[in-house]
Amino acid sequence: MNKKISMLFTIAAVAVMGATLFGSTYTQTQISGQALDINKMDVDVLSQIHEMGGLQLVMPQAFAETDCGVLADSGRNVHEFNLTGMSVTLPIMGGKTYNAMTFNGQVPGPTLRVTQGDVVQMTLTIPEGEVTGHGNDMHASQMSATYFDSVNPGETSQYCYIAESAGVFKYHCSGVHLAGMDQHVLSGMYGIAIVDPADGYKKLMVEKTSGSGVIDRVFYDADALEFTLQYNQLYLTEDGNYDAVAMHGHQNTGTVVNGMQFGYVPNMAHNLLVNGDVNKNIFVAQPWNGLEHKQYQSQLLFVETNQHVRIFMENQGNEPVFFHIVGEILDRVTQGNRVQAAATETWLLGGSQNMIVDIVFDEPGVYAAVNHDYAALYSGAATIFVAGDPFGLNPVLVEKGVIPAPVASYAYALGNPSDAVPPVGLHSIAHPAVNIHGLYTDEVASEMKDNGVIALWEVIPVVAEMLTAVPAE
Repeated sequence: MNKKISMLFTIAAVAVMGATLFGSTYTQTQISGQALDINKMDVDVLSQIHEMGGLQLVMPQAFAETDCGVLADSGRNVHEFNLTGMSVTLPIMGGKTYNAMTFNGQVPGPTLRVTQGDVVQMTLTIPEGEVTGHGNDMHASQMSATYFDSVNPGETSQYCYIAESAGVFKYHCSGVHLAGMDQHVLSGMYGIAIVDPADGYKKLMVEKTSGSGVIDRVFYDADALEFTLQYNQLYLTEDGNYDAVAMHGHQNTGTVVNGMQFGYVPNMAHNLLVNGDVNKNIFVAQPWNGLEHKQYQSQLLFVETNQHVRIFMENQGNEPVFFHIVGEILDRVTQGNRVQAAATETWLLGGSQNMIVDIVFDEPGVYAAVNHDYAALYSGAATIFVAGDPFGLNPVLVEKGVIPAPVASYAYALGNPSDAVPPVGLHSIAHPAVNIHGLYTDEVASEMKDNGVIALWEVIPVVAEMLTAVPAE
């Protein structure tokens, strides 16, 4: 027998033995992929496989380095990501509350952002007195699930990994020994890790046409104004506890975006600016109107016209997300690190699936980003983007002294909501201002205020007084 063929037989035999001894899904996948009659294979093909290293090319790379000490000395950038698993009470629409499980007292948990090839050192602490253990599975890692095991109250666990793949990745309370993983995740224990490509993001190409129908390709710089949107559902009993029966029946209490139903719709300040009356609503559903809601008061997402906008998205829940922006087209959809579509109207995200949407709002206006499942839309999945100055407010805001000069977006006057603004990355355009908004505990909101994030519930009365003041004669 040809020596090369004989050597391949030996490699295959070792692989088969490994599958038998360890029952490895990985090995079984590789073997099933080679379920061919070797006597019928072309010798040149076999030779090429051998010269590439055969199975030896694949098998050693199936196990990534995870030792924190080794990775700390590897010369790579190391990012510490510290999470605390805690149960708290948070508000829901209708003036009620629910018993939430959180990372760091907020829903979603903090957004981690690194560059492809960086090391993440994840430390999870469960305080004494917490009602149950919690774990953390970071989908950006490639390591044994045993690292994600539940951590008991009063204990801390740590693991490290290399963020090898670019994209958006879910993290959530894990459950190697945690039977109630669904309860923990659907009660708020989830977040995302953004892994920027090592060579950065690409320019955005948008096709436009002249009056004669000739295609004109317009290129936008890779730098973009960025947002994060995470979709999920709530399954709750009347007293605000997790309802497993409702979850199994796919009968949710409401659909949330970044933890809140209708969290990105107008509030009383927008009513005043546009309609001249705090009680005259702009939008059909405005459940978080009043100043008393503080960090929970709904906020809008403000962008400039003709600006490259990048949205990092994750479907954290059980139900599909049919993402659509009313009045716009998604200029580019990327999943993982591959472009999947351009100039598309709607894109489907299954459970635990992500994407990056690049879009340019051409005209001033109000645009609703929705889950184009009507039940989801009516139960909370409506997010309002405002592009440019569609209400012609610049002259009024300048005249009243709210802003010194006309601005390209209302973000310069009111800022964008903190829970939708990710950490700065390789190609981020800085937001003009950021306001405190999100499903945060009061302690988290207070810490953000101390760090300089705008507390709009304190600013709005001052602005309202400026807008309603009668000019002196």
